Amino acid sequence: MSSNGDSAPRSVENAHALVLAAAKDMLRKGLTEGTAGNISARLPNGNIVITPSSVDYDLMTLDDLVIIDLDGKTVTGDRGPSSEKALHIACYKAFPDVGSVIHAHPVFATMFAVAHQNIPACIDEFSIYCGGEVAVTDYAMSGTDGVGDNAVAVMNGRSAALLANHGTVAVGANPGKALHVTALIERSAQIVWGAKALGPIHELPEKVNQQFAGIYSYLRQNPM
Repeated sequence: MSSNGDSAPRSVENAHALVLAAAKDMLRKGLTEGTAGNISARLPNGNIVITPSSVDYDLMTLDDLVIIDLDGKTVTGDRGPSSEKALHIACYKAFPDVGSVIHAHPVFATMFAVAHQNIPACIDEFSIYCGGEVAVTDYAMSGTDGVGDNAVAVMNGRSAALLANHGTVAVGANPGKALHVTALIERSAQIVWGAKALGPIHELPEKVNQQFAGIYSYLRQNPM
């Protein structure tokens, strides 16, 4: 995964509204259930707006969102921030070009995470927007710093990772982009899972993946 170099970390305008909209869309798309999963965005001042812990997405409002700093301390908000705040913070610290982080529990992608199997790059779109094969992290208990550390370790050149025995994490320039990656991971996982039932799967040629890596890097730095 590339970064902004010496430029300021990427932030998101209208972040609160975009986080809330993506959270509700995540539930509508079936990428999580109940109050599981969490979404955040980086604010222009460097703080993070994040979904609260244990609030139903259908009922969630802008007032429920919490602002935390990069040490995980609450700046504003009446509710507690997501229990996975350390995962979000790790991604923001590691990748200055990240404006939003989404942790979700999509069924097929989580199947790969439970089986400790990477999702291979078999589809053009997957390689272009995810950067190539999406890897499974080492296991760490939910809510610990290890979840974020392990995710960052496998996300170089990628927009996502599979959290072992847990779910997914995806990053993007804004919540909409991160949600697109999350949905693409789930769709690709379902396709690969089904293709394995038909016989051996065939990954994209390495030369093609290398070409797509250039497109991925460009889109990463120049989100549309």
